[in-house]
Amino acid sequence: MTETMFAMVASYGVAVILLSAYFSCLGVPVPTAFVMLAGGAFVASGDLDGASVLGAALIGAVLGDQTGFNIGRIGGATLTRRMMKDRKRAAALGRARRFMDRWGAAGVFFSTWLMSPLGPYVNLLAGATRMNWMRFTFWDTVGETIWVGFYVAMGYLFAARIAQLAELLANSVAFLTAASVTTLMGLTLYRLSRMHPSAD
Repeated sequence: MTETMFAMVASYGVAVILLSAYFSCLGVPVPTAFVMLAGGAFVASGDLDGASVLGAALIGAVLGDQTGFNIGRIGGATLTRRMMKDRKRAAALGRARRFMDRWGAAGVFFSTWLMSPLGPYVNLLAGATRMNWMRFTFWDTVGETIWVGFYVAMGYLFAARIAQLAELLANSVAFLTAASVTTLMGLTLYRLSRMHPSAD
């Protein structure tokens, strides 16, 4: 897969980067992180322009999030009911709902990079719950800028070891996500214990 995506970036350039970022933000299983790493590597070799790579990835990501937000706003209630019939999607939707309840609009920001697997569900819920569009767009754009900038910069700096870097970052992101979930759960339980102290 990585060799195929690398070849596609080499052949089609920023178009692949934009489309990859767009569809991944809608929940399509596309290896966008590797595509952005590849884009950064091609910037380092002089085959692609840095501003074009960054712009394509950011535009694709923001457009994908905006699409998910508007789908939620137009038909969110119907769509979420259908998703609840699928166990895996229902579980992800439940996590996203709890995440949004905990963090509000800032949850959009965290879901773009720190908790990216929840991103498509958070976008949908943000639209379905009628979050202010300007607030959503602000937090979303700031978060996606961090996400895009990080991966493109890593691809640029470590272009000679792109495959090893992709594997390392995949493992690191999985670890960071698990650690973040554990921390958030701990903070929530701590707050609940302070709100409802033991009778002892």
